[in-house]
Amino acid sequence: MFDKILIANRGEIALRIQRACREMGIKTVAVHSTADADAMHVRLADESVCIGPAASKDSYLNIPAILSAAEITGAEAIHPGYGFLSENADFASMVEEHGFAFIGPTPEHIRTMGDKITAKQTAEKLGIPCVPGSDGEITTVDEARKCAKEIGYPVLIKASGGGGGRGMKVVEREEDLAEAFSMTRKEALQNFGNAAVYMEKYLGKPRHIELQVIGDMHGNAVHLFERDCSLQRRHQKVLEEAPSPTLTPEERERIGSTVANAMIGMGYRNAGTIEFLYENGEFYFIEMNTRLQVEHPVTEMISGVDLVREQIRVAAGLELSFKQEDLEIHGHAIECRINAEDPQTFVPSPGKIKEYHAPGGLGVRVDSGIYTGYSIPPYYDSMIAKLIVHGRDREECMMRLRRALAEYAIGGIKTTIPLHQTLLANPDIQKGDYDIHWLEKFMGINKTL
Repeated sequence: MFDKILIANRGEIALRIQRACREMGIKTVAVHSTADADAMHVRLADESVCIGPAASKDSYLNIPAILSAAEITGAEAIHPGYGFLSENADFASMVEEHGFAFIGPTPEHIRTMGDKITAKQTAEKLGIPCVPGSDGEITTVDEARKCAKEIGYPVLIKASGGGGGRGMKVVEREEDLAEAFSMTRKEALQNFGNAAVYMEKYLGKPRHIELQVIGDMHGNAVHLFERDCSLQRRHQKVLEEAPSPTLTPEERERIGSTVANAMIGMGYRNAGTIEFLYENGEFYFIEMNTRLQVEHPVTEMISGVDLVREQIRVAAGLELSFKQEDLEIHGHAIECRINAEDPQTFVPSPGKIKEYHAPGGLGVRVDSGIYTGYSIPPYYDSMIAKLIVHGRDREECMMRLRRALAEYAIGGIKTTIPLHQTLLANPDIQKGDYDIHWLEKFMGINKTL
């Protein structure tokens, strides 16, 4: 097992990794920008190294500075968390070339799944169901027209190197295809440095279902059930729950077995997530995230598995501490992402936290690095906390979540807590009757939120 791990991230995920390390008796090195000198993960780490100024490109994306910090502190492994360099195959390669363990998948798997065209082709070979669409890159308008005619309108043109909901255009009619094709290619080149695009059938009312997987270096891989992440705004998740309120046990078993077998076939190591669109009982592969997800706590709550601990064990060369037959669902869990944003306009609201009280009680978990007097810097993602609640069933979970949100107090800044309270009061949410378009439609109607 490792004696010391460097955490190449910030905020709540850096603190989450640090806690797992401390429980395992592993020392931690926190790296930070000048803006994060007073961050909680820096305060609690065994050692800390400033790696650059506030801007991410000069600090948390500064590969030479991170590797130097690992060298000078004698760290044996690097955990990238999520975001920043977590899905950068070149970074993973450099980590291993410098003699450190990378707590994540192989660089080859990151690279394969980072390109959406290659990822889809790989998924199809592994027996994972995919959305009908092009076999690969579409390079001309004529190719686009031919493909769209075959799969039927509406269609979705997607950037191969896209992510975070960017680089996508829906086309309803043939007469709009040429312009959408040209614009998507242009935006793909500008945003991702890669003009390649492909096409998929556009599904009208799908849910966003994702499956947590983890594998080791000994040929073992399992799934840890699904998460429903359908409540989204501009393709960014707002609330996640596990298990999905819409899947049958038979559907859960079918897709779970499919992805677990695919990961074994792929020789996948460490944690990952397979994302699907789900409609009318069918699953359609979207992408694979080769890292830990923001919403991993809901899986931990229903499975009893510490995913970060397991990540570290796998990276150290140990076998998974459980088999598929050992895993079962216990109750229901929901995660609310708490952002420092105006709940009506979603404009970021950085600043000093004047009062802070986190909710507690049975089944309530808060993953956050904020505290009274802490100043939220304006340079990074606006998510400042995750409220995760567990209950024996979905009804109890929602009752507990409403209570926890009412207890939560964050003064001095605006947060999205009122949005979550509004959502939980909605009958559709209470029934679990929503899809990936629900929230945007709801927000369009409810301008006074």
